[in-house]
Amino acid sequence: MTQFLALAFPGIPLSGIATLIAATLLGGLVRGFTGFGFAMVFMPLASLVIGPVAALGLIWFIDVLFAVPIAARAARRAEWREVLPLLVTASLALPVGVWLLIWLDRETMRWTLAALVLTAVALMASGWRYHGRPGVPLSLGVGVLSGLFNGMASLGGMPLAVFWLGAQRNDRHKTRANLLTFFGLSTVISGVTLWLTGILTWAAALMAAPLLIAYGAGLWAGTHAFGLASETTFRRIAFLVIFLSAVVSLPLWDALVGR
Repeated sequence: MTQFLALAFPGIPLSGIATLIAATLLGGLVRGFTGFGFAMVFMPLASLVIGPVAALGLIWFIDVLFAVPIAARAARRAEWREVLPLLVTASLALPVGVWLLIWLDRETMRWTLAALVLTAVALMASGWRYHGRPGVPLSLGVGVLSGLFNGMASLGGMPLAVFWLGAQRNDRHKTRANLLTFFGLSTVISGVTLWLTGILTWAAALMAAPLLIAYGAGLWAGTHAFGLASETTFRRIAFLVIFLSAVVSLPLWDALVGR
């Protein structure tokens, strides 16, 4: 087992491997339960171990095998009038986000990741609601933000979660279907950009292989819990897990824990 871990996670200590496994399991649990949130949990924690750029490649390999078939099932319930405009604008903004990820240094990206995630949680947990049917300018703006965040940190679902979870007219089933459908399609599109920029590597694919077990377990548990939870519990659990992941990842604690 030790030799296998050394091969899959070269140069990463056991504590780092444990962090990656825990982040994958928790992220899968939140994703299966809510339809979003895997990257919001995984990216801040994984960036502690391997840095934001490598973490972005790793998260793509972990998620793609699950995101596409799940999206195919969710597409029947999705509201395509909302999904398609967001997908188009997000795809156009994606390369800019990837460029920012490569250009910014590791420390700055960690602060940026944590700040983005904490801001999203604060907005969603505040009880904010969007009144009425979203217009074209608002939908396009959310799509642009989604593409930027997706390219920077695979956090394209964050503005969408704020947008769709905040809409009073959407129930949680419709919101979940929209998110899952968008994720599956955007994962395929982003894979092309990440491959061309050299972020998707064979080393990342090898590292992702053992993490798929933890992710699958989290998805299974979260999906089954979704049917049992109330609307209030649905939101609170997701917000709490995402909040704690962002707080733990803050560079503020590096000196205290010896990172």
